[in-house]
Amino acid sequence: MVACLTACVVMLRSETQGHFLIWPLAGFIASFALSSGAVIWVYISEVFPNSVRSKGQSLGSSSHWIVSAALSVVFPQLTASYIWVPFAFFAVMMAVQFFVVLFVFPETKGITLEAMQKKLGIASYS
Repeated sequence: MVACLTACVVMLRSETQGHFLIWPLAGFIASFALSSGAVIWVYISEVFPNSVRSKGQSLGSSSHWIVSAALSVVFPQLTASYIWVPFAFFAVMMAVQFFVVLFVFPETKGITLEAMQKKLGIASYS
């Protein structure tokens, strides 16, 4: 995703994008669909303990949709002056996301909910 967004920035800044801009945009969309776009829905259902799972999923889903709606409203204004700036910003954010996920987010694959709660130091409430 970082490489595709960076390619968009380079093409948009040099004004030589022409019909080639479609390739990094399509690459970003495909990469997003196979990673962050799909994983977020699974992750928010796995990371919350049973006692707060429904509230956690509601908060995660609603905040995701609110931020997506806000981005859709703001994006045209962001691109009005310098069309490449939002792409540069999101390229940096995708790089930051990579390291946050790598070093901060707990791995949930093959771990039971009880083991995840213990790993995160969350008390089990019944």
